[in-house]
Amino acid sequence: MDKIIIRQLKVEAFIGIHDWEKQQRQPLLLDLDLSFDCSDAAASDDIKDALDYFTVCKQVTCFIYSSRFELIERLAEEVTQLILHNFPCEEVKLTLLKPQAVGNAQAVGLTISRSQQ
Repeated sequence: MDKIIIRQLKVEAFIGIHDWEKQQRQPLLLDLDLSFDCSDAAASDDIKDALDYFTVCKQVTCFIYSSRFELIERLAEEVTQLILHNFPCEEVKLTLLKPQAVGNAQAVGLTISRSQQ
């Protein structure tokens, strides 16, 4: 299966269980692997046949920015479902990093994979 990869998509989010996290946006970094068959796009050289990664990034960014989450698990699940329902992906692998979560760690995060059922 072919993959579109998006690395280090930076999004500001209200995320966390602590009071300060609910009052102040924090940066998140997302890595996405979007599995789909790109043979039609390769043959036609037409964006209509492609998985438009610009639009994926825009929708994911807008969704996260306009939402509030306590757990990265919930945010990751909702982002993968958003992509699967709105784009021609067979599978989405998402790694979500929260750089400011722990003071003496570069980041904490989560990786999930979801596919069409």
